[in-house]
Amino acid sequence: MKSTSSERKLDKLIFMTKINYDDKRFTTVSTSSKGDVSNETIFHYHQRENFVWAEYSGGEIIFGNLIAKCARDGSLDMRYQHLNGKGELMTGTCQSTPKSLSDGRIRLYEAWKWTSGDQSEGKSILEEI
Repeated sequence: MKSTSSERKLDKLIFMTKINYDDKRFTTVSTSSKGDVSNETIFHYHQRENFVWAEYSGGEIIFGNLIAKCARDGSLDMRYQHLNGKGELMTGTCQSTPKSLSDGRIRLYEAWKWTSGDQSEGKSILEEI
């Protein structure tokens, strides 16, 4: 069976990554003042090959989701969107860098920017729970 052009393109995008995010849960340890998430926000991650997505809610977040490309080193290039407690639809971009903790959990160092609202930038740290 001959592969299609789109299948060949997808094959070039798929590779093994250093970290597997599938079925992992994270919460916020710290965030900048302009961030909507808190330690009450729970992120549930999923992964297929080097594609990652998550749903999140809790605290000021009614519902949110994100999609990301995972690099070989486990870093994430993501886009996110959510509805907050003020009824605002918020969107943004985020670069997330993982660190493996001594107990085997993952800590994510995130640099994010709103693409809606005031377009501000900030930093967050998430840890696997």
